Amino acid sequence: MSPRWEPNPDLRRGRHVIYHLHAHLVFVTKYRRGVFTDEMLTRCEEIMRDVCTGFEVDLREFNGEGDHVHLLVHYPPKVALSKLVNSLKGVSSRYLRQEYTGTMNRAIMHGHLWAPSYFAGSCGGAPLQVVKDYIENQKRPA
Repeated sequence: MSPRWEPNPDLRRGRHVIYHLHAHLVFVTKYRRGVFTDEMLTRCEEIMRDVCTGFEVDLREFNGEGDHVHLLVHYPPKVALSKLVNSLKGVSSRYLRQEYTGTMNRAIMHGHLWAPSYFAGSCGGAPLQVVKDYIENQKRPA
């Protein structure tokens, strides 16, 4: 059987689409304050997994340090990354600030957990140059 017909578990299917979209997201705490403990990062991962499930997004990897977190998400094309990020940051901020009030000094954070900006990078698949070469070498009809 042709390799293109072998099922690939990384390819996700919708009604009219087959997709393989991954994004690397990084969220930084407000003023780059080191507020996270291991327990808080574990809880943050649980919260973010729940949010991702609601968006039909697969949170593939999660980790962080005292002042930032990294996520690798596999998302469908119908999801706008900006809306996903807004929900991830908003919900996690609300729950973490409620549950860990003693750890997070609200006076220093000014009522916010996350900085307003974030990093989003597309990743996975072939390197960009390989894709460019493939497109360039298509057999255009004469």
